[in-house]
This record gives sequence, structure tokens and C-alpha cells, in this order.
Amino acid sequence: MVIKIRFERRVSPPKYLSILYVIISILSAFFVSGFIFKAYGINPILAYRIIFTHAYGSPSGIYETIVKAIPLILCSVGLSLAFKAEMWNIGAEGQLLLGAIMATGLALFTPTPPSIIVPVMFIGGFMAGALWAVIPAILKVLLNVNEVITTMMMNYIAIELVRYLIYGPWRGAKEWGYPITDEIPDAAKLICIPGTRIHIPTLAIAISTAFIVYLIIMRTTLGYEIRVAGENPEAARYAGISYLKISILSMIISGGLAGIAGVGEIAGIHYRLRYPESISMGYGFTSIIVAWLGRLNPISIIIASIFFGGLLVGGYVMKMILGLPVAVVYVFNGITLMFILVGGVLSQYKIKLRG
Repeated sequence: MVIKIRFERRVSPPKYLSILYVIISILSAFFVSGFIFKAYGINPILAYRIIFTHAYGSPSGIYETIVKAIPLILCSVGLSLAFKAEMWNIGAEGQLLLGAIMATGLALFTPTPPSIIVPVMFIGGFMAGALWAVIPAILKVLLNVNEVITTMMMNYIAIELVRYLIYGPWRGAKEWGYPITDEIPDAAKLICIPGTRIHIPTLAIAISTAFIVYLIIMRTTLGYEIRVAGENPEAARYAGISYLKISILSMIISGGLAGIAGVGEIAGIHYRLRYPESISMGYGFTSIIVAWLGRLNPISIIIASIFFGGLLVGGYVMKMILGLPVAVVYVFNGITLMFILVGGVLSQYKIKLRG
């Protein structure tokens, strides 16, 4: 007997089903990742206890979790808007680095008055990230070039651009030849919560942006056009909705928010341009998982970002205490994304087996 598998779309899937599949996806990822810990000779329960204890069980761990969550919120909220418009932006990492480059350049090499340098850095970072994102959007709409490929490749261009600057023209004259720039002026540094590295302006921008983007998606004409263009481009064109406008606007906002995240990392954490992997712990790539974990809902993304921020903190702790390579954390992130995508499909479709 031949068994046929069919996927039938659920007419109106209940809301609880999406939440249930998210929980099942995360638990499944933890279960499968446990075998990786076991392969290294480490008790998975011990590993998870260390992760969550150090990420959420102490004030210092919570502070660092929030620090990691800030760029994740900004990048993920931007990606949620692009994904809803069916623009598959995989380039948040590069857009973040462009924002970091712009912030450093403005702080070190322009005669901007100290009183306005921070707002200028944020505006410049937004524009740099937006420009880096709008190029693939134009190529997609006008020349039908796959944006997944272009945004991914532009990540590596941004990475090499950072390396060129810190090894070349921007190498700090006061840094003993190390491949980093000079430290930015004090006026360009962000205010942090005392005793922590939580940079208040970027955190405020991240939280407020999540609510603003939610209102744009759910309560404005632009949000309606984005949803329609993403779900059915042909219907959008028939209704007179400009796919070019929607694509470019969604990518401008998406890339711009990632650029702001880059500004926050320079002005609030590092105070100089350095190795790309030091500026970003893979925030641009991790934000893809966060966006889907939050079901492309900007408010849910805040919670998902805090969760994954804790995992990034826990990953560093695993390296220091258990001696595990950081790659184990990336493997866990990939496994989580796989289960989240499968869970998303199962929440929208029924599986039918027929003989």
C-alpha cells in the first residue's frame, strides 16, 4: 500500500497553536542539542543549568543579557518588517557593521559639535545601514536578482571593509599598531546605567521602535500594503500597490535599524572600531532566528531577543567554565531555527496521511 502525505492549510488556525508550536520547537531544540553536549562528555542538564543560571540568575547576568538583547531587538524588528514584505533580508550583519563604520567615522574624523554628535551618529548609522539594504532591494525589483544572495554576499563585503579600515587608513595612531581605531571622544559615548554596560539611548530606541513598527504594521495604510504585497504580490499590483515602493521602504527601515544597532555597539560598548566578530557576536544572523521565534511580531520579538541574549551570555560562560567551543552555541541556534520553521509550517498546515 502506498501512503500519500498531504499538507492542507488550516482555514483559521487558533492563536494558541502558534504559541504551542514555539514552545515545542524550543524544547525539541534543547533535546537535540543535548546530544551535542553529551558528545563532549558533558551532562546536558548541567550545561543548561549553567547557561540559565549565569544568564538570568544574577544581576550581572541579567545586565549582560539585556546588553546582548539590544542589537537583537533592533535587527529582528527590522527583519520582521522586511520578511512581511517578502523581502528576505539576510544582510543585517553587514548593515550593522556599516552603521558601526559610519558612527566611528563621524566621531573621529568630522568636526561635528560635541552637543549633537550622538544624534548625528544615530542618523548617520541609520542612513548607512539603509543604503546597504536598499541596494539588494533595487536589484530585486528592477533586475529580479535574488535578494537572499545579494544581502548575504554584502555581509562579507562589509566584514572585509571593516578589516581594511582597521588594518589600513583608520588604524589608531595611539594603539601601538594594533588593528583598532583610536577611541572615540567622550562626547560621542552613550550614557549607560551605572555599574552596567546597558546603553540607555539605544535601549530606548530599540523598545520604542518595536512598538512603532507594530503600529505601522497593524494600524497604518503602509502596514496594510506591506502585508498584502508580501502575501500576494499579484493582488497588490492589481490593487494599485507599488511593489517597488514597498520593497524599498521595508528594506530601508530594516537596514536602518540594523545600522542603529551598529552605532550602539560602537558608542555604548567598544568606543572604537575593531575586528568585525568583536563588534557583533553574529547579531545579524541570530536576529533571523529571533524574528521567526517572535512570529514576526515586534512585541514578541522583545521577549525572544531577551531569551537569545541569555543564550549568547550562556555560550560565553560555557566556553569559560566547560571549555566548549563557541561554535556549539551557533549549532544550537541553527537547530532552534530549523525546529521553529518546522513548527511554523505545522501551525499553518494539517498533515494528512492517505492510503
